[in-house]
Amino acid sequence: MTSTPARLLIIGPQGSGKGTQGARIAQALGIPAVSTGDVFRANVSEGTELGLKVKAIIDAGDLVPDELTSEIVRDRLTQTDAAAGFLLDGYPRNLGQVRDLDAFLESRGEPLTAVIELTVPREESISRLSVRAAEQGRADDNAESIAKRLSIYESETAPILDVYRDRGIVDGVDGVGSFDEITERIAAALEARGITA
Repeated sequence: MTSTPARLLIIGPQGSGKGTQGARIAQALGIPAVSTGDVFRANVSEGTELGLKVKAIIDAGDLVPDELTSEIVRDRLTQTDAAAGFLLDGYPRNLGQVRDLDAFLESRGEPLTAVIELTVPREESISRLSVRAAEQGRADDNAESIAKRLSIYESETAPILDVYRDRGIVDGVDGVGSFDEITERIAAALEARGITA
């Protein structure tokens, strides 16, 4: 059990490794990693109605609408495995989604306890995404859509960090290094907040 509830958000540009690190941290803490990207991709691969809508949006390099994303996240956070904590990855990604999440968590008396910000230079993100595209054959990882998504991150997502910095819950973590080094940096930052496995 954690002494401070682990209600976490991991944030960073595409290619920062937040999916990998989020999964590792969530597993170590015994909480679910809630990745909107994974939820969307599962629907796409299963060919659901939502999946077909999402695929068209993602293939164009655009982001799924806020209302749809917020609805999916609210539903996921009400499931029993998220009662003791959770780690959000890919949500909230803009100020509107921050308001949606705040309203939902406040209604439950369960505010976020920490925000992990993985910092990675833009060139490193592009390099990692290009390698991933070649390895996994992901159509959404072409040069044009990568640049578009990084620009959207910089203009829409980065500002939400200011909101969380004002609350004193952001821990900046260097996202360059080996997987293990980065995991250790995150664990140390959380431990300093009383969040331990």
